Amino acid sequence: MKVVSLVPSITEALFDLGLTEKEVVGRTKFCIHPKEKVKNVAIIGGTKNINIDKIKALQPDLILANKEENIKEQVEALMDDFKVIVTNVETIEDNYYLLKHLGKTFHKEDKAQLFNLKIYDVLNQAKISSTIKAAYLIWKNPYMTIGSDTFIHKILAEIGFENIFKDKTRYPEIETADLAEAEVIMLSSEPFPFKEKHIEELKEFYPDKKIMIVDGEAFSWYGTHIAKCEDYFKALISDFKHKFH
Repeated sequence: MKVVSLVPSITEALFDLGLTEKEVVGRTKFCIHPKEKVKNVAIIGGTKNINIDKIKALQPDLILANKEENIKEQVEALMDDFKVIVTNVETIEDNYYLLKHLGKTFHKEDKAQLFNLKIYDVLNQAKISSTIKAAYLIWKNPYMTIGSDTFIHKILAEIGFENIFKDKTRYPEIETADLAEAEVIMLSSEPFPFKEKHIEELKEFYPDKKIMIVDGEAFSWYGTHIAKCEDYFKALISDFKHKFH
């Protein structure tokens, strides 16, 4: 079966489940994992600007898209000619069913189940002892954060952080002043590439707060990725155990 994936984390999951470059024939330029395998797969544009002609030339049997990451009109245009599965992952349960569904589609049920068990295991082990109020920023100019109907929010909650913007939805714009309640401000490494200098900028307003860069992939890449973040989450949690109390 020839597959085109329009979603970076799903591309990674397909290879993790054991598909090869012979089966995954197209990907976006943001599909960067696993590096040594995706380099042999044709690029069909970005997640938001899909090159439909390139996809047609690949003649895939199946296209995997995502409600949030891809543009509705572009996905609908592909549906005229191809079988398209549109995924929507907002919770850890959604992610469980995504992997189950991929496992079934590609006859990799056992592998999908192992990844699902590992993800639950990783998230169960990564728990802070007391709830810490957190703000998680994904963008700058303007600052943007995450509401409660996002996958990132669910991961934060799962490991013991209380999102101070949980009364909001999707990805609201906020001001620096809105961060006052947060005990920790997390600056995600993606989609905006926050760096040390951005920590310094916020320190001018909040010299006493813990402000840190976090791995955006660990929090936002659904699919199989979290199963590989055990060490990352352990280190993150231990950082809070030591510095926070």
